[in-house]
Amino acid sequence: MEITVCIGSSCHLKGSRDVISIFQRLVSMNHLEDKIDLKGSFCMGECTNNGVCVCLDGEHFKVTPLETEAFFNREVMKRLEK
Repeated sequence: MEITVCIGSSCHLKGSRDVISIFQRLVSMNHLEDKIDLKGSFCMGECTNNGVCVCLDGEHFKVTPLETEAFFNREVMKRLEK
C-alpha cells in the first residue's frame, strides 16, 4: 500500500509534518513497514480544501493532525485486512 502525504506549502501550514510523524508512529507500532510505503509529495493540487492532502493508493483524502489516527484505523487498517 502506498500512502503519499502532501508537503507543499499550503499542506505544510495545515500540519503535514505532524501527519507524517503520526503515520510513521502508527506504521511502526503495527509492524507494517513491509506493507506500507509512506512518501511525501509536493503540491497535489488540492490546496483549497481544509486539511492535509493524503493520497491512499490513488484516492485523495483530507486529513488534519487530530484526525490522522482515526483515518489510519478507518482507511488504512481496513484496506490491509482485505
